[in-house]
Amino acid sequence: MAKITPESLMTLEAYAKARTDFRARVLTHKKHRTVALGDHVTLVFEDELTMRYQIQEMLRVERIFEEAGIRDEVDAYNPLVPDGSNWKATMLIEYPEVSERQVRLAALRGVEDRVWVQVAGEARVTAIADEDMERANEDKTSAVHFLRFELTAPMVAAFAAGATLAMGIDHPEYKAVIEQVPAAVRSSLADDLRA
Repeated sequence: MAKITPESLMTLEAYAKARTDFRARVLTHKKHRTVALGDHVTLVFEDELTMRYQIQEMLRVERIFEEAGIRDEVDAYNPLVPDGSNWKATMLIEYPEVSERQVRLAALRGVEDRVWVQVAGEARVTAIADEDMERANEDKTSAVHFLRFELTAPMVAAFAAGATLAMGIDHPEYKAVIEQVPAAVRSSLADDLRA
């Protein structure tokens, strides 16, 4: 999958004009890249389009138009674009009540290291979490994590040939399994493995 370059981004003015349509396109795209694991954990699988949108939004919000600032944003978000042998996801842990969220994030310490995917007929692949920086501490996990699922060549080949995909979390305080992700999600994730 192609990486984002500063030259491929819209200027702030061009983005202001295109933002409404671009945002709608990205939100529709994300529907087929989002998987709920139980009631409180969501994985949003990132790709070039979702990261392009994130960069454009950061540039807009921060009013960044200088070359060095744009390069910094591109460098920060490009690592979340899959490179043909993996899936990359943002993991969101969601509890609406603040008091419950604090208790649950403490109980779920390490959950980011217990998320897995499994291509049918192959071994489970456990997520590599937060490669950019540690987001958990000795007291609690974070509500947001960045995950990478690195696949072997046989896994990629099996998936390309139509193998199903399961996902789950195996943590003492939170267990969830999806035996087969929906076809639309599977199709979208297949695009990430075509480098």
